[in-house]
Amino acid sequence: MSEVLSQGEIDALLAALSSGEMDADELKEEEVERKVRTYDFKRALRFSKDQIRSLTRIHENFTRLLTTYFSAQLRTFVQITVASVDQLPYDEFIRSIPKMTILNIFEASPLEGRMVMEINPNVTYAMLDRLLGGQGVSLSESPNLTEIETTVMERIFSKALESFAEAWKGVIELNPVLDVMETNPQFMQIVSPNETVAVISLSTKIGDTTGMINLCLPHVVLEPIMPKLSAHYWLSTQKKSRDDKEVKALEQSIGKAQIPVVVQLGTSSITVGEFLQLARGDVIQLNQSTEQDLSVYVGKRLKFTGQPGVIKGKMAVRIEEVLEEGVDEGG
Repeated sequence: MSEVLSQGEIDALLAALSSGEMDADELKEEEVERKVRTYDFKRALRFSKDQIRSLTRIHENFTRLLTTYFSAQLRTFVQITVASVDQLPYDEFIRSIPKMTILNIFEASPLEGRMVMEINPNVTYAMLDRLLGGQGVSLSESPNLTEIETTVMERIFSKALESFAEAWKGVIELNPVLDVMETNPQFMQIVSPNETVAVISLSTKIGDTTGMINLCLPHVVLEPIMPKLSAHYWLSTQKKSRDDKEVKALEQSIGKAQIPVVVQLGTSSITVGEFLQLARGDVIQLNQSTEQDLSVYVGKRLKFTGQPGVIKGKMAVRIEEVLEEGVDEGG
């Protein structure tokens, strides 16, 4: 029986309740009994709803980057959007794709394992036709790619993986590398048939040609970073990023502030009478030897010691030691 009632079934149920043919208490008991569902271990749900939403956000960013990249490469109208994000057994994914398709198998270190980007033949041949000077029209049949065509497609899809790395940058720094390009799904066994995989389906339109690009990400590959695919992690990361920007802006503002730097040559004590009798040419002897390091103050705090000198005709001081803790001038 379907879990969703049709309008006719709803009307019949309401009529039965109104006429007394069905008791509301009996209906509640039936609902309690129906809470028990058969669980299929072959379709184990390894990704939570929160993690699925995170994957959706990541790949929405990926589609924007991919749209920009393909538009520049193909020089035509390209539109790519996330159609769905599902989790299913790997065997079911293999059976759902065409017998002859383009399978880009790649690795993304530091994650261990392989992932797949499957491109519908309609999309692939429209890209190929456009790259080779055509109008971007897909072929009615799907012939095997020649060596030249394979090289061209490997090159464009290898560069597309850079957008994949950029989309995942907020979660983990990835280095995706295209491993091999296949055309027959039967030769692609990257995980066991019952392994749960996340399948991100991207609706793709190139000119007048439409098709799908499917990303297959095995759970076993993403398992090390699963805790990062949560709303709590995303919110904390966004807050940290915002805080980092504020700190950086504050550092830049402080960096432009001007502060006085004073080099103290020495000190001396004289009487008021001696001070009143000072005239031009008199010499006041300081308590500092020319061989001793000078005190360098930043503001009113002693921060460095140094030696006096001359650079390009101007007086200068060479820093000899950086003091760990500044002290007040009077300290």
